[in-house]
Amino acid sequence: MPRVQESSIATSAAISTSRRVAPARRLASNEEVLQSTHQWLKPLVHVLLSCGITWREFSELAKTTYVEVASENFGKRGRPTNVSRTAILTGLVRRDVRKQRRILGGSPQPLSGYVTKASLVLSAWHLEPDFREKDGRPALLRMTGPGKSFAALMERTGGADVRPSTLLKELVNAGAVRVRSDGRLQALQRNYIPHMMDEELIRLWGTVISDVATTYVHNLTRTGKSSRRFERSAVNDQMPVSAIADFAELLEQEGQGFLERIDKWLNARECKNGEKRKGETVRLGVGMYQIED
Repeated sequence: MPRVQESSIATSAAISTSRRVAPARRLASNEEVLQSTHQWLKPLVHVLLSCGITWREFSELAKTTYVEVASENFGKRGRPTNVSRTAILTGLVRRDVRKQRRILGGSPQPLSGYVTKASLVLSAWHLEPDFREKDGRPALLRMTGPGKSFAALMERTGGADVRPSTLLKELVNAGAVRVRSDGRLQALQRNYIPHMMDEELIRLWGTVISDVATTYVHNLTRTGKSSRRFERSAVNDQMPVSAIADFAELLEQEGQGFLERIDKWLNARECKNGEKRKGETVRLGVGMYQIED
């Protein structure tokens, strides 16, 4: 193995090109698929165990999800998959397929992409003209009142169902906001990162894992008519432990700067109030994460 693992910035481009001129690659065997599944399943099970979820609960969830995906994504001519075909695909008997479909029919809608209220407030504080100074910096805010106040900012971002004092406490504890001696609030960071395995963090975990997996599903199953979605990494497996702190600092600077530029680009092009029409909008973005093991 080479000392430096080549970033997929180069290899992905090569793969995309080769698919147009080279014969199809060897298909993965069931054993190889299961080995890869075991690899990404271990960190997921780690979280489930930490939250007290047993293998039996996960097994029931997996069974239901098998039926859900088979029913929705493997039908013919745009129609849902029938019970018999779902049974063949999943390995379940038709009685169990019907049972799982009844469970799905009575389940609440799955969570959509989730962004915490704290993140929305901080983003608006940095981007909304009404809450910035003339030089572009986040304005110092009063706690309550009209105009430039924290309460008004929360109302602007749809956070009125949470008490301003509660959200402020979370932001202060996370080091994202400071309460000055004159009582005004100062934004110190643009991002909110909770550090406990609470409800919000678990929901974010589900969204991020889903986003990464969905990108890979698209790239693995796409046809020649659809474009490849961006997915790249830069990894070196021969780094000294002493480099971890410097690498984390590099990511904080370069990675955060990149994400803020993307955030500004997206914000400038989003559909404003009154412009959004059903079927004409899409959730669009990019995620970054540190690799260390």
